[in-house]
Amino acid sequence: MAEKKEVYKQKLKQKGHWNYVELYNFCFEWLKDEGYRVKEKEYTEKSSNFGKEIILIWEASKKVTDYFKNVIEVKWHILGMNDAEVEQDGKKIKTNKGEVGITIKAILVRDYEERWEDRPIWKFLRGVYEKYIIRTTVDEYEDDLEDKAKEYLREIKSFLQIGGR
Repeated sequence: MAEKKEVYKQKLKQKGHWNYVELYNFCFEWLKDEGYRVKEKEYTEKSSNFGKEIILIWEASKKVTDYFKNVIEVKWHILGMNDAEVEQDGKKIKTNKGEVGITIKAILVRDYEERWEDRPIWKFLRGVYEKYIIRTTVDEYEDDLEDKAKEYLREIKSFLQIGGR
């Protein structure tokens, strides 16, 4: 079985005005531009008197080597989303109002093709390989993935114009 290690997890929340379609496209395109394949695992939308509730889960994966793969999970939880209009520079702009929460989790997957799983001796050799031969490489890949996830979060915050919260 592939070994998975969560290297980063962070959540941001924004309450107020924001454009759902633009935010969705921005987040999706950022991952695609970075070379990730994005799969939408869940999309649930419920309407109520208070507005829409949307739950959205993406799994973005990127092959790093034949042994390592980066996975970024993005979970959205939107509450009370309603259409709204705001005035900007004297023009009325259609937008959305409500609360959006986005959780980003970065996971480094080792032996994602499960090549080292056939026999017990291969599992033992994989342990030796990871512990003594490629230990610094594993650390570097974990650090790179963590940095990429932090950059993604900063870009989303910038898009939403959130400060250092």
